[in-house]
Amino acid sequence: MTSVFLRFAPLAASFGLALALTGCSETPAVDVAVWMPPAGTWVETWRDDFDGAAQSAPDPARWNLEVNEIGYNRELNYNTPDRKNSFLDGSGYLVLQALEERYLDESGLPSVQPYTSARLNTQGKLEQTYGKFEARIKLPVGGRGVWPAFWMLGKDIDDPSVGWPECGEVDILEWRGSEPSTIISSLHGPSYSGGGSYHESYSLPLGTEQDFHTYTFEWTSEAVRWLVDGDEFYVKTAQSVRDSGARWVYDHPFFIILNLAIGGIFDGDPNPSTVFPQQMLVDYVSVSQLQPD
Repeated sequence: MTSVFLRFAPLAASFGLALALTGCSETPAVDVAVWMPPAGTWVETWRDDFDGAAQSAPDPARWNLEVNEIGYNRELNYNTPDRKNSFLDGSGYLVLQALEERYLDESGLPSVQPYTSARLNTQGKLEQTYGKFEARIKLPVGGRGVWPAFWMLGKDIDDPSVGWPECGEVDILEWRGSEPSTIISSLHGPSYSGGGSYHESYSLPLGTEQDFHTYTFEWTSEAVRWLVDGDEFYVKTAQSVRDSGARWVYDHPFFIILNLAIGGIFDGDPNPSTVFPQQMLVDYVSVSQLQPD
């Protein structure tokens, strides 16, 4: 997402993300990198088109629903398992929906968090090294404090000897509701996390902010690149990371995360002009592997 990594790291560590993605000063110098097409063809090996009855749950064979109210990165949402926060709409879309309400626990006590939302991941179900990861997504209406993301974390995030950022993090899509035309993508790893992450922005064509767009991340042992609607806008090479004295931590399995956060350090908290509900719609998620020609 962001680095909505707070489930795995202390709150203080998450502050770096705000620096990383608000243009504050620690960012490494941008290298001029060229994507060298790998030998072979991308062949799809995993896909979810979110077909199913209206109000049904995301496929539990593919997705885990996180349930928590910790408030990663000072977010204000409780991620729930409820169908009002994550559901198939019956027309081939997954809906992540954020509501202005306090979640009631099993005892009937309200959460301290003033919003509910959803966060899905493929941990333990789809974990892959290298590949093409893609999703077609319609972003929320927006407004300050709305923070959707399509991203990945290293499988070893839960290993106490590794953790974040050594596990690595890929933000394929992050978006601030207060800046609806700008997409941000980034890499976090040891010595280039938080305020020192590698990142780049992409401007959606004027007037298309509420359209579906396809967000793609391609990853080999040599480099990674990001595309929107097939338009490449950022490339980072393993060699450039190593040349800077940092470690390339992208040679092991990662899993996918989809979430819609509200509030926090990325875009601040909602203000009176931010309307609810907010919805993030996902048409499909596709994963491919490189096969020799």
